[in-house]
Amino acid sequence: SLIKTSFEVLVEAGYQPEMAYFETLHELKLIVDLIHEGGLEKMWYSVSNTAEYGGLTVGPQVINEESREAMYIALERIQNGEFAREFVLEGQTNHAVLTSMERLENEHPVEVVGKKLRAMMPWLNSELNEE
Repeated sequence: SLIKTSFEVLVEAGYQPEMAYFETLHELKLIVDLIHEGGLEKMWYSVSNTAEYGGLTVGPQVINEESREAMYIALERIQNGEFAREFVLEGQTNHAVLTSMERLENEHPVEVVGKKLRAMMPWLNSELNEE
């Protein structure tokens, strides 16, 4: 949701969809790899000072107490079994809601643009990497 929403905000603000894709989704692997290798400390050390300052000052405005409360509500639904019951019912309806949501995800502009851009990156093609 964070990726899609940030993509939408950039596009609505006038960024080309291709640039918004790179800024919000494509570079995410680099950031995650840095965190995986050396924690947040390595990630902050490795990104630009501008990105670090922005992340540290703006991040808490985006992921805030409202986000925290939503996380607690989601956790409570998992712990009390409500989520599991909902998911079992979803399975009994042949995953109707999930299938619909998957279709919407696949039609989201970040996915449409991403498929086009990834098609221009042959090094991402796993079949080529296996040879």
